[in-house]
Amino acid sequence: MSNLEMKLCGDLTLREKCAPVADITPQLLAVLDEMVGMMREQNGVGLAAPQVGITQRFLVMMNPDTDQVFKMLNPKIVSKSDEVCTMEEGCLSVLGPDNLPVFSNVSRPQAVCVEWTDETGASCAAEMSGLAARIVQHEADHLDGVLFIDHLSPVRREMVMRKVRRHKK
Repeated sequence: MSNLEMKLCGDLTLREKCAPVADITPQLLAVLDEMVGMMREQNGVGLAAPQVGITQRFLVMMNPDTDQVFKMLNPKIVSKSDEVCTMEEGCLSVLGPDNLPVFSNVSRPQAVCVEWTDETGASCAAEMSGLAARIVQHEADHLDGVLFIDHLSPVRREMVMRKVRRHKK
């Protein structure tokens, strides 16, 4: 069914700055649908293009509060709240020895305003807060080659990476 393959921590694709999406093609629409399927299959709430080996600026995410799925092309976080909150965060590309995501607490703005183009080519904007804001920030980071572990202190990052290294063996 799927030609997309999940890239794991250590894969250089995850560290690339992605190029903007220029055209909405049938291939792109098929990839977006497939990514939504992968996200649901793995009980994830978001998936960015580089996680499936595509270095373009698009992502899929779900608002866990409403189950609404967003397919965002060229998403841009245009503003962030001053208020910061710390929550546990994991990533489908950062797996531990049990083949499940490794979690760690990450501090991020509590709310963001995000603009993007949807799969029909329409311009969209939304204020997101709480979990939805966290997800869109996490996934948008992927488009710039940033992983959630980059937001951790060196000590905490090393704790996560120790688990990740055990996954690889």
